[in-house]
Amino acid sequence: MIGMNHTDIVLIFCTAPSGEAEEIAKRLIEERLAACVNITPVRSVYRWDGEVVCDDEQLLIVKTTAEASRDCIQRIEAIHSYDVPEILSIPVPEGNQPYLDWVQTEVGG
Repeated sequence: MIGMNHTDIVLIFCTAPSGEAEEIAKRLIEERLAACVNITPVRSVYRWDGEVVCDDEQLLIVKTTAEASRDCIQRIEAIHSYDVPEILSIPVPEGNQPYLDWVQTEVGG
């Protein structure tokens, strides 16, 4: 059943090099900053230092709580190899309530 109330769950999107994404994900789970992290390949096209760059990366989709999101973002920043990592936090207004409850439990909320 879809929950109709505001949730305290957020998704954090972050791109990382292929060899680094799984390590970031494992650390977030081990440190209980996230309940689940999906990793999928992406092709990123962006401008960096005045050049258009095309890179194969991996996209991490991190499920965490609003309360833990700041610590989660800070942890990603601390272990990420990029000078300016892409880290975007998006609130989840509703979803499958048992799943949302599970995320809360796993992150410690």
